[in-house]
Amino acid sequence: MNAIPQIKTATAEATPLYVPAGNECELFETAWRRQLPLLLKGPTGCGKTRFVSHMAKRLGLPLSTVSCHDDLAAADLTGRFLLKGGDTIWVDGPLTRAVREGGICYLDEIVEARKDVAVVIHPLTDDRRILPLERTAEVLEAPPEFMLVVSYNPGYQNILKTLKPSTKQRFVAIEFDFLPKDQEIAIVAAESGLEERRVAPLVALAHRLRALKGHDLEEGVSTRLLVYCASLIESGLSPRDAIRAALIEPLTDDADVRAALFELAKAVVA
Repeated sequence: MNAIPQIKTATAEATPLYVPAGNECELFETAWRRQLPLLLKGPTGCGKTRFVSHMAKRLGLPLSTVSCHDDLAAADLTGRFLLKGGDTIWVDGPLTRAVREGGICYLDEIVEARKDVAVVIHPLTDDRRILPLERTAEVLEAPPEFMLVVSYNPGYQNILKTLKPSTKQRFVAIEFDFLPKDQEIAIVAAESGLEERRVAPLVALAHRLRALKGHDLEEGVSTRLLVYCASLIESGLSPRDAIRAALIEPLTDDADVRAALFELAKAVVA
């Protein structure tokens, strides 16, 4: 068993703003100390990626983030042979670099990736903590400083894109949700520069729109969109135009639904 690593704390100025909703920071640190892989689950834009960035700085660890998508294959994470100057050379992918050098490898929305990605990460998520590289005939042992973190949105899955129980049960998991109103107001105000009294009705509207998820909307308003909206207002755009551009248009392409949402917005934000 590798030795338990010591935590290096970055300066407060270098650490991205993050407001804990519970004991997630303690859970992350403990998982890292014990060399356990971590699964973050929660709705889009609720702060999962910001949380990982915050914890990487807090622990003084390099962070490699991969935004997973339909075409992401295992080779994109592990590496491949490429032609360079007439020679064929091996180039490590982000997962392999993190295993070689230590640090956090964060796979965002892992269910979007191809199925062979799960096969590659499985040996890193049990007591072996190894990464076999068939193309180079290497078996890399993860150092104590390496940590694998993945995320997904349980509310935005279908029968073709789910995280199998056999994969989920390899991780310690933390569930995320949107912050309570007072905390979300403080975050949006700090990120955008808009006064809290002017942010408050935007957050109230977001809560109303989130209640429509699963009915007229596939997804609710993210904290990220709230920051965008408040930033537009702080820069001089009218609240009506900012709400339309940042809180309504990104949510739906249905003209009737957009019209209904805008009427709701006018009722909530005077």
